[in-house]
Amino acid sequence: MTATVTSTSAQPAAAGTGFPEGFVWGAATASYQIEGAAREDGRGPSIWDTFSRTPGKVFGGHTGDVACDHYHRYAEDVALMADLGLAAYRFSVAWPRIRPDGTGPVNTRGLDFYDRLTDELLGKGIDPVVTLYHWDLPQTLEDRGGWTARETAFAFADYAEVVYRRLGDRVATWTTLNEPWCSAYLGYGNGVHAPGKQDPAGSLAAVHHLNLAHGLATQRLRAAGARNISVTLNPCEVSPLDPTNAADVAAANIIDGVANRIFFDPLLRGEYPADVLEHISRITDLSFIEDGDTEIIHQPIDVLGINFYTPSYVSAKPGQPGALDYPGSEGIAFRKPVGPVTDIGWQIEPASLTRLLTRMHRDYPGTPLMITENGAAYPEGVHDQDRIDYVDGHLRACLDALAAGVDLRGYFAWSLMDNFEWAEGYRKRFGMVHVDYTTQERVLKDSAKWYREVIKRNGLA
Repeated sequence: MTATVTSTSAQPAAAGTGFPEGFVWGAATASYQIEGAAREDGRGPSIWDTFSRTPGKVFGGHTGDVACDHYHRYAEDVALMADLGLAAYRFSVAWPRIRPDGTGPVNTRGLDFYDRLTDELLGKGIDPVVTLYHWDLPQTLEDRGGWTARETAFAFADYAEVVYRRLGDRVATWTTLNEPWCSAYLGYGNGVHAPGKQDPAGSLAAVHHLNLAHGLATQRLRAAGARNISVTLNPCEVSPLDPTNAADVAAANIIDGVANRIFFDPLLRGEYPADVLEHISRITDLSFIEDGDTEIIHQPIDVLGINFYTPSYVSAKPGQPGALDYPGSEGIAFRKPVGPVTDIGWQIEPASLTRLLTRMHRDYPGTPLMITENGAAYPEGVHDQDRIDYVDGHLRACLDALAAGVDLRGYFAWSLMDNFEWAEGYRKRFGMVHVDYTTQERVLKDSAKWYREVIKRNGLA
């Protein structure tokens, strides 16, 4: 294999623009966003199939039925990855392809697809990095409560072991969950993602059951022989609008608690922060946390994936309604983006990535880090200098973190190609490869050619 995502420790960047030897360069995608083939070879419906068919939930009524047709065009897509010089490719497995009803018989035809994809990658010298859950929960499990139900965590561990048994002889790195914050708070809090619920207490139960699912799956994977296990979070790099204002500082701490530490601390320290439990106990009775759960959640991991796009600034504002994706955030205001923004309206501030990485290095020492998603949405077209500038700025932020001693192992661009952007449908494009959704033609954007040169030199110009 050309690279293993846990194979190197970061050293100070050479000459200011070079990355450490062994730094892993990759790109990432997610199953529902690119695969298509929604009803082929025994795949069952997911919550995103249901959600995207619900009027008013996804822009234009778009669905992932066809998406980028990666299920049929994977060999072409892997050839593009090889042309770019990627050392690794992060993709997710669709749970409904493997166990269509979530817990029942295994669908071997679904596993066959990931077999073919894995072998194609390895044949091109690209390491497969598997994410086991990137939001496409089988609809049958949602019908029984989804992530608000404890049984889903155990069903996930069973599914994880099934996939490992099939691919574990060739896949070195396993990621349990992608962005459980989104699954819990966007799915069950403000309802802008599948399954579209608005239930603050349910969203907090989902947080815990996702954490538990990670721990249970990690135990199963270790027992089955997995060597490198990770989980990917999307930390909120939250700052007080006025760092000298005690009320703003307290507001930032609340948001940091429900967005970050509610995941960081049980995963990396084996306990929920006392102030977070006190805060959320006003919303839920915490009965979903059972004796021994935090010991299960606190499993050693080999790398922590970090997805990062934009910072957040908050201030205390009495009377401000709470944001449903931040339970208990009444009286806290989020500043609107200022300065340059991407096409999706996210503020561009690379220095906030450096702050986040150094914070993780300081507060959770000994945890190797990996940028598992970073990128930007910009309008359709192949001449995308804005995207180049965005990624260049964030890679320089990574260099600053490395120079500060952060153990950063690699960088995965989001995304390899334009795709179904969840509730935004196909109107927002994050890809370095342009996709014509009518013809399925792929064309390298300028950013892809630029990224190829970055990879080749293992550094910035």
